[in-house]
Amino acid sequence: MIRKATEKDIDRILTVTRACAQHMIGQGILQWNDSYPNKSAFLIDIQRGELYALEKNNNIVGCITISTLMDSEYVPIKWLTENKHNLYIHRLAIIPEFQGQGFAQRLMDFAEDFAIKNNYTSIRLDTFSQNKRNQKFYELRGYKKLGSVYFPNQSEHPFYCYELVL
Repeated sequence: MIRKATEKDIDRILTVTRACAQHMIGQGILQWNDSYPNKSAFLIDIQRGELYALEKNNNIVGCITISTLMDSEYVPIKWLTENKHNLYIHRLAIIPEFQGQGFAQRLMDFAEDFAIKNNYTSIRLDTFSQNKRNQKFYELRGYKKLGSVYFPNQSEHPFYCYELVL
């Protein structure tokens, strides 16, 4: 089941994202760290009504942020559509023991269905340049790689920006 997350879900969601960070670090993918993702980012997501939790057997196994807010780092990107009525995906995570079972696909299906039902023009996101698995995941879903942005608090390596026109 996918549902809007609440403040009482924060600790479990942080457990999920920390497990993902450790899993990626173990694979040499230094995408997430102790400072990101963090509690304050998730609290803002909840206040904005944009954080969703994926549950299996009443346990949170994943999350996704579906936002209408464009990060300032995205401004220089030459997007395929105008900067009007777009959705942005952030902090998609599936606890490692549940990865490879289609849960990330379910969260993205949910986000894309939400965007279509609400007449958004496109969905935009970024993924780490060193995370080839994520790049393939989004490209197979039809997302187009458009440019790079940097988040110095996360990595010296770029993040690739993608867009799916709906």
